[in-house]
Formats: sequence, structure tokens, C-alpha cells
Amino acid sequence: MDGDDDTFLLSGGEPEPPADRTRRTKVIVIAGAAVVAAAGILGVRSVLGPLLAPDDFDGPGTGPVTVEIKPGQSAGQIAETLSEAGVVATARSFVRVVRQREKENSLRPGRYRLNRGMAAGEALDLLASGKARLVKKVAVPEGLRASEALAKLAAGSGIPLAQFQAVTAQPLALGLPQYAKGQVEGFLFPATYEIEPGTTAQSLLTAMAARYRHTAEEVGLEEGAAKRKLTPLELVTLASIVQAEGGRDEDYPKIARVIYNRLAKGRKLEMDSTVNYVQGRRSLKVSEKDTKVASPYNTYQHAGLPPGPISSPGEKALHAALHPAEGDWYWFVTTDPGRRITKFTDNEGEFVKYREELNRYLGAD
Repeated sequence: MDGDDDTFLLSGGEPEPPADRTRRTKVIVIAGAAVVAAAGILGVRSVLGPLLAPDDFDGPGTGPVTVEIKPGQSAGQIAETLSEAGVVATARSFVRVVRQREKENSLRPGRYRLNRGMAAGEALDLLASGKARLVKKVAVPEGLRASEALAKLAAGSGIPLAQFQAVTAQPLALGLPQYAKGQVEGFLFPATYEIEPGTTAQSLLTAMAARYRHTAEEVGLEEGAAKRKLTPLELVTLASIVQAEGGRDEDYPKIARVIYNRLAKGRKLEMDSTVNYVQGRRSLKVSEKDTKVASPYNTYQHAGLPPGPISSPGEKALHAALHPAEGDWYWFVTTDPGRRITKFTDNEGEFVKYREELNRYLGAD
């Protein structure tokens, strides 16, 4: 540089032209401004970031989404699941409201249908109430045999039938009453059962046995059986026949009375349901040959009750066995199975007529 001349030298030692120097100065100024602007944006984001991305949403949200709470998950783990699915804004917002409301132990495993963009409190309310829970249910109707009930459970739960069969092969682990004598027939209580994540064949069958014990206690089964001079197993066996033979609910106590009247006289019960049980079938057509099948369960061949239940009786059948109707009936025939019309009589001639009615029905079927 010579005196006051602001001439910058290039690498080759030649003075830089004024126009180039001006352009270079502009580039430096623009680049510097860009750096300052970028730094400013980053600074704003670091300060306003939490405000731009809300810690919690407002309202019930929109757009359904299904989430799964797995057995043993903590509130924090559940919160992460909800956050990842977009249900809540942040995991911490959900954990905070769970702790504020002391709901840590109110969240059950299962699949839930929630919305995206929900306030953490609203998400918690739906989860805790169970209203959003997507529950798989299996309905086991009254009167099924154990083998039929297991098939129903397998089909409805997705658990392999072989697993249910393996559990029933070791029935003592189910918590059956002692008087069941290690058999599940008659003691897998008919009801609707929920299938949650983690449900196993063991846990489901244990729940059915527990439901039986609860119902037996409610109806006073053991005390009632003693009053009827029956063992608890005999009472359940009688109820299972009532269930298998019954049409309408109001017929159950009458059918129970017929059985008691026959037992009192030491006569054979002659129940078609027991013959069908022996042969593993269900049919309204029972032939004379069928009645001669060799089995202690064949009440055409053996007097008294069979050795054990032939189906799973429901509460109404158990109640009927404990509280039979008053009457002298000795026979009954379901003359119109389609409409479940059953007729009772203490006259053998009438009984024959009723059988003819049934035969006509079956012939026209």
C-alpha cells in the first residue's frame, strides 16, 4: 500500500481493480448478514422451540388410532407409546397428568381406540374408563360339553385348541372344587369371557373354574345339595341334565322335579340327553338301539344319576336343581323343539301321545 491509497494487492502483487474490490466487499457484507440471520433463527428456535411445539394438545383430538398397552408397562412406557402414535403431544404431559390424578394403577393392558392430537387428560380419562378398550370376547353358552367349550374358546381366542386340551389334562391346577374329582366336565362355567393381551389357555380356563365357584357359592350349592340329600357333584350332574333337556327357562324347575320324582322311586331316568352324550352327538332322534349303548352314563340302562355331569349348567339350571317345582310329573316330552314347547304329565297314556307328537314333528322336519 502506497501512502493513503487503499489499493489491495492480489496474490500476484498487482493492484486489485476498484470494481472487483467493490464486488468483493458486497459479497463479504451479504455473507456476513446471512451468518447473522442464521444465528438469529437458531437463537429464536432455541428460545421459542418449546412454545412452537406444544407440550400438550387441547380437546378430544381427531382421527382414530389404535394403540396397545402391554402387560407390565409403566406409566412412562405407556406415555411413550401414546406419544409415538401421535395421541398426546409429549410423553411427559401424559405422565404428569397420570401422577397428578394418581392413576398409575388404573391403566389395564389391552388395545384401545383413541384419537390423534388428544389432550393428555382426555386420553387418560378414556383409558381409565375402559370405554375406548377394544376387547375380544368369547361367549360360551350354557349346555356345552367340555370338548365343545374348548373348541369354542380356541376359535374365539386364537389360542390353539391343543393348548386348552393340554391344560384340561392337568385339571387340578385350575382350582376346581374338590368334589369335582379332577374332571372339568360341568365345571367350565358358561359366560362371556374377555381375551386380553397375555391371556393363555391356563388363565382362561382358570377364570372359568373361578366363575363356577363364585356362582356355586351364590346359589348355595353345597348347602342346597345336602338338603336334597345329594352330594355337590350329584347336584351339578342333575343340573347338567336339566340344562341339556331344557327348552324354556320356565321348564327347568319342572324337568328337575321329574328327575327327583324318578329318583325317589328308584326308577331309571331314561333321558335322551345322556344317550347323546355317550355317543358324542346331538340329536332329537333317539332310536331303541341308541338306548342300549353300553355306558354308565346311559340312563336307559342304569338307574339313578350318571357318574358325572354331561354339560356345563348355567345359573338357572343350577337354581332349578336346587329348587324344583312342585308337581307329580313323571314324564316330559318336548313336542315342538322349534318353538321349545315341552309338555309334562304323570299319566303314561298322555306321555305316549306326546311322544307321537314329537315323532310327527321329526317326520315332517
